[in-house]
Amino acid sequence: MLRFPRAAGVLCHVTSLPGPAGSGDLGESAYRFVDWLASARQGIWQMLPLGPPGYGESPYQCDSAFAGNPLVIGLDRLVDQKLLSRDEIEWPALPSPERVDFATVRPFREQRLERAFDRFQQQASTVERTAFTDFCRAHHYWLGDYALFAALKKAHDRRAWTEWEPELVRRDPAALALWSEKLVREIEREKFVQYQFDRQWYELKGCANSHGIRLMGDVPIFIAHDSADVWARPDLFSLDSSGHPTVIAGVPPDYFSETGQRWGNPLYRWNERHDGVFDWWVSRMRRAMHQFDLVRLDHFRGFEAYWEIPAQDETAAGGRWVAGPGADLFLHLSAQLGELPLVAEDLGVITPAVDALRDDLGFPGMRVLQFAFGDDPKSIDYQPHNYPRHCVVYTGTHDNDTTVGWFQSGAGDGTTRNSEQVARERATVLRYLGTDGGNVHWDLIRLALGSVADTAIVPLQDVLGLPSSARMNLPGTLQGNWCWRCAPGAMIEDLARRLAEMTTVYGRAAAENRS
Repeated sequence: MLRFPRAAGVLCHVTSLPGPAGSGDLGESAYRFVDWLASARQGIWQMLPLGPPGYGESPYQCDSAFAGNPLVIGLDRLVDQKLLSRDEIEWPALPSPERVDFATVRPFREQRLERAFDRFQQQASTVERTAFTDFCRAHHYWLGDYALFAALKKAHDRRAWTEWEPELVRRDPAALALWSEKLVREIEREKFVQYQFDRQWYELKGCANSHGIRLMGDVPIFIAHDSADVWARPDLFSLDSSGHPTVIAGVPPDYFSETGQRWGNPLYRWNERHDGVFDWWVSRMRRAMHQFDLVRLDHFRGFEAYWEIPAQDETAAGGRWVAGPGADLFLHLSAQLGELPLVAEDLGVITPAVDALRDDLGFPGMRVLQFAFGDDPKSIDYQPHNYPRHCVVYTGTHDNDTTVGWFQSGAGDGTTRNSEQVARERATVLRYLGTDGGNVHWDLIRLALGSVADTAIVPLQDVLGLPSSARMNLPGTLQGNWCWRCAPGAMIEDLARRLAEMTTVYGRAAAENRS
């Protein structure tokens, strides 16, 4: 079992960082955040998946399981490389610095990346060209398919790959060769963008690690149907002859929805193509473990059994549980990759079999304080006096309301609670915490940090004490998610000092290392 040292961290997605150019990125704002985390004695920076988001800008529905998000490339870093000028990255005044307007941000950033690519082709030195070539060679196992897919998506007005020409849908070699020649410049540009993402990412990771901060990534169990991965390897998924899913992923009715959640992701052919799917997962996890120091494995319960929904169903209610790959996959992964620094996201409908799989593999599970005070009999498992040491405690996750918003909410807040349940839950919170609720976010932060859990993670919104308007995602909805940004100047030194003191009191303070 890989034991995690007692530590604390903050959950904040890269796009949520403050700064210029319309959204947070891997530029100066990320380095300032690392400095702030270090001053707060935090040892972990957790973020959401970093892939290029597709429909709805969800980082859990990406165009690739391997590629990086072009929108988080730091434009100021491209200025440092003399691929852009300072004037070219000036961003106009925003209607709200606390929301990402993706409809505006995307074209702005894509245009700047296009200019940077043109200049790279015109003026790059031999050393820089060699570095780019080496990157392409090292990542050939995914980069070629992704670059062609991304170029084809743009050439087809971002339509899903199942709506392309039939010969492209079925990946006819002659058609692929023809389009590869036709889009040669666009394909090279996509590779250049990924090169810049990787370059900036590992520079940031090196900086964070030198400050004693580990980076925690997030790997979704399922991938988007409209992705380079499914288009390139349709044999690994349950698809019909036209490339459409026959069954899809989701979850049954739960805390967030009375009809369940219909995610729409295609399901793996675990039983038919074990070797192919397993080897694909080795490649995926190898990249994730290289990018991150720790990895949160989203929807872990799906590896024991997943909710299979007929693709034609409009809701998830008519699905069924189907056995997943279980321990076999993880034994295969560890045989190829060694020790797996994974956190199992074991929320939702969890059975003894899921608990047994997690424990047999030695992965820490998750405990969410917002789930600790309701009427559900399982709420007691989320109360800190019942925690095992080998777990990760959160005040809330990206799918939860902010702690302030949750405490102040009523019925109809995106959960299935009625007004009486809300009132009982709030009363239980006050009794358990011995507080009047005036600073409930700090009460829950203290509860998390003081627990026996090896790891405690707090969303940045809770450190800042923000209301529901700062919520990152409301499960089961498609609009208005993933847009929250930290306001400029919000991460003040007083907050860092308060968090540092509390983190130190409970024996979680990271030792900063600037060597």
